Amino acid sequence: MSSATVVDRNRIGVLLRACHPAPAAAVTGLTAVMAAAAGRGPLGTLLTTGAVAAGQLSIGWSNDLVDRRRDAAAGRGDKPLAAGELTAGRLAAATRWAVACCVLLSAACGVAAATVHLVAVGAGWAYNLRLKAGAWSWLPYAVAFALLPAFVTLALPGRPWPAPQVLGAGALLGIAAHFANVLPDLAADRAAGVRGLPQRLGRRASAATAVLAASAAALLLAPGWPVLAVTAPPALTTLLAPPRSRAPFLAVIAAAALALAVLLLGDGLRG
Repeated sequence: MSSATVVDRNRIGVLLRACHPAPAAAVTGLTAVMAAAAGRGPLGTLLTTGAVAAGQLSIGWSNDLVDRRRDAAAGRGDKPLAAGELTAGRLAAATRWAVACCVLLSAACGVAAATVHLVAVGAGWAYNLRLKAGAWSWLPYAVAFALLPAFVTLALPGRPWPAPQVLGAGALLGIAAHFANVLPDLAADRAAGVRGLPQRLGRRASAATAVLAASAAALLLAPGWPVLAVTAPPALTTLLAPPRSRAPFLAVIAAAALALAVLLLGDGLRG
């Protein structure tokens, strides 16, 4: 293996670590399952998944670009940009490529589908640029998660919207994901002056909000199931996980996957 190949792989690895890989992979994976189950076909599923992956990359990378000075001041060694493993110029260039790919792949899914997906990605950018530091920090997550199923269904023949309960459950899962994802960084965020809604409420109230929102989403997506079957994982994980653990977020995503599986085995996404 040549040294150039090793360097390229290292650069790719660093870029992937800078994109917030766990949330990006979770959102992309769930969307891929929805697209395949909704009947998008191999090509349609690939286009949908690629568009969402590119959008998630752009959101994750832009987040680190916006927060680079705050992360460096806080000594965030887990952030490649703040740790000096990556330059702002290289990350900005990667972000531009991700945005371009997101727009092109979304457009290939049709105008209606592309519009809702780009609104969802725009919500993620709005969170990074401004809303994460205020009491409306939950709103971009609610909007983006609600619109992901619409991105899938609006690319189908007839451009149907998802069932109303799917849109509502998506918004609730977005809120749950937001509160669970912020839990490990609450103390650091407060020290840096970030005052989103979870930082204002504190750890216990934020953990409870994540569990309640995930529970409500589960009731909408899987009304015939015992709610504990879907909500026990995020509830127990949130209560037992160490303060810096990402496990609560992953548990919420696991609960979302289970509820989604129940939905797909039943009436599906469309209204």
